[in-house]
Amino acid sequence: MRYINASTPFTHVYLRMFQLESQVLQRSSETTPPDEENEDFLSISRAMEEIVDDPIDCYWLIKCFINQFHTKFGDSIPHLPKSLEHYLSQEEPRLLSHLKNTGALAQLPYGLWFRRCFAGCLPESSLQRVWDKVISGSCKILVFVALEILLSYKIMLMGINRPDGTVKFLCNIPQENTDAIVTKAIDLWHKYCGALVHAV
Repeated sequence: MRYINASTPFTHVYLRMFQLESQVLQRSSETTPPDEENEDFLSISRAMEEIVDDPIDCYWLIKCFINQFHTKFGDSIPHLPKSLEHYLSQEEPRLLSHLKNTGALAQLPYGLWFRRCFAGCLPESSLQRVWDKVISGSCKILVFVALEILLSYKIMLMGINRPDGTVKFLCNIPQENTDAIVTKAIDLWHKYCGALVHAV
C-alpha cells in the first residue's frame, strides 16, 4: 500500500496497522502528519517498544492497551484534571493556590499524563508499574502519579511563577527518583481508593 518502506520506524508501522484495523486509514495520497491522537499512540508505542522485544507481541500489546484504555476509561479521562485538583486540595492546598494564581493549573501537561498514561514522561521501569494498575482496572492511578509528581517537586514548583516554566519542568522531570514517586503514588491510591476498590 506504499505507506511504509524499509526505513519506516516500527512505531509508525504499528500506527498504520492500527489505523487499518480500525478502518480509519486514509488513502496514501491524503496522508497527513500525525495529529494529537496519533501522537498519543506513537508515545505509547515508543514506551512499549522499550518494554517488549518482539515486534508482533509489541503491536498486540499496544493495540490491546489502547483499545481497553479508551473503551473502559474514555468517558473518565476528561474528568481526571478535576480529580487531581480535588486531591491536591486535600494534600497540599498551598501548592494548589500557587498553581491557580500563576495560571499554571489549567496548563499542566494533562495530555502527557492522562491520555498518554505517562509514556514519554516516566522511564519504562516505573511506567510498567503504573500501566499494570491501569490494565487491572483503575485509571485513577494516573491522578495519584500526577499528584505525587506535584508533591515531590513542590519546592521547585513554588519557585516558578510562569505557567510555561511550570509546564516545561513537568514535561521533563528528573528521571532518577521516579520509582519512589510511583511507590508513593500507589500508597496515595490505596489511601483514597482502598486496596480492594478499583474505582475509575
